[in-house]
Amino acid sequence: MDIAMTLLGELTISRNDTSVKLPASRRTRALLGFLASTSRPHRRDRLCELFWEIPDDPRAALRWSLTKIRPLVNDVSNERLSADRERVSLLTGELGVDVHQLTQLAEKKDLSAVELTFISQQLNEPFLPGLDLPSQPLYQQWLDTERLALTRLQASVLGRLAGHLELTALQQLTHAQEWLTLDPFNTEAATRVLVLLERTGRPQDAGKLQFQLGERFRNAGIAWRPDIHAAEQAQTDSKNMQAGGRQLLTRQRIRFCCAADGARIAYASVGDGPPIVKAANWLSHLEHDWGAPIWSPLFQELARDHRLVRYDERGNGLSDWKVNEISFESFVSDLEAVVEAAGLKRFALVGISQGASVSIEYAVRHPQRVSHLILFGGYAAGWRVQAEQQLSREREAIITLTESGWGQDNPAYRQIFSTTFMPSASAEELNWFNEFQRLTTSPENAVRFLNVFADIDVRHRLAQVQVPVLVMHSLGDQRIPIATGREMAAAIPGAEFIALDSDGHLLLGHEPASKTFVSSVRYFLSRTPERETTI
Repeated sequence: MDIAMTLLGELTISRNDTSVKLPASRRTRALLGFLASTSRPHRRDRLCELFWEIPDDPRAALRWSLTKIRPLVNDVSNERLSADRERVSLLTGELGVDVHQLTQLAEKKDLSAVELTFISQQLNEPFLPGLDLPSQPLYQQWLDTERLALTRLQASVLGRLAGHLELTALQQLTHAQEWLTLDPFNTEAATRVLVLLERTGRPQDAGKLQFQLGERFRNAGIAWRPDIHAAEQAQTDSKNMQAGGRQLLTRQRIRFCCAADGARIAYASVGDGPPIVKAANWLSHLEHDWGAPIWSPLFQELARDHRLVRYDERGNGLSDWKVNEISFESFVSDLEAVVEAAGLKRFALVGISQGASVSIEYAVRHPQRVSHLILFGGYAAGWRVQAEQQLSREREAIITLTESGWGQDNPAYRQIFSTTFMPSASAEELNWFNEFQRLTTSPENAVRFLNVFADIDVRHRLAQVQVPVLVMHSLGDQRIPIATGREMAAAIPGAEFIALDSDGHLLLGHEPASKTFVSSVRYFLSRTPERETTI
């Protein structure tokens, strides 16, 4: 016979899912809850001291209460309440006691967000409510201590949820705020709330709260340096993201679809939630770039709470290298093919560098498909469209060098791109990008790409964009000047513009601008109302 006991919310006993009527005596029910919770033998005289006042006949009262409890927990084959002349114990191994089950579950390390949320919700219920005995100070002290321990357990669970990789930053923030409410003098909880407020695009709220918390901790004599604590949490988050990124990568599914001209395009989908499509840009490889110092933090962060779809452009990565056509029109048709193959109806579209102009063209052609358009480091016209003579000579020379030296072991030719894409990158990061470029495409295709990029022109499309748009650009971008990004944003109706404090055309995952990029994207997606589109 299955017997279950709940000590949270209300003391109950059920047999085979049928509720059992409990004794009317509050002391007897309190005794039952105490025995079930402690799950160990107790001396009779100790139980008398806990539950009955000395002037009474405590031993007789204890015997009477035990006679009321026995039929609740015992049956023909199981004597769960054990009582001799000296000791009393309730064998909870034969019972399903909710507090014990939750505590054991919470001890596991790799719990999902769903499991942790369940534990937290259960712990929201009060422990043995209505069974306080103010006249019995020893019992009341035990009861208060147990309630405090369960509150601390819930705070611990909320702390795990506040950094759980399966949750969005906004969801983490909710749990972090609950954590701080439960444990108001916990510096780790305080710092976590501030970090998540910044990450979700609420710096003003973070500033106000930091002042309030500073006063709270100073008055309590607690040392707190939010800047140091935030740096430590950022390192922890980075390690967790790397571990989570490896787990996500194992769930990445790479498939192939055919473009309009028959070229095979490789695309990948990872994560769950509202879909985000990243338009292809120079250069990509669905397997190698997941561990890149450039893109991987962005990919991993977005894949935590979205279905992230990305693909390798024709001519590079896992897509066909030997193709008849590499052109702006083929870039757009490849994106159209991936969207159809992935079965996407409506999604946010991210365009980086020349992927921004491809995304603009797609959004104008298919406004009903694009819910939000996010552009970074983009341009509406390639350098040949309005280039000065000096710039033309420099860029044409680079194309010539690329044709002759791209595939060589000497990375000097590829270094030309690496240093302008990421001026502040370390030697290790530049070496990685040099080798990555060599692995992703052939010298011939690299030249073909550069020639196509130079002739892009979607300036006439900017005024036709009908979806919400966020344009971001690095202040010190040496490949595409920030003025180009501003002009593009100004020409798109209603577009928002954010300048990032970086000199990179591509953002390094560890630089602050990368975190600003991610938080800005999340905030834009969470609060921007979709416009009505005319189809």
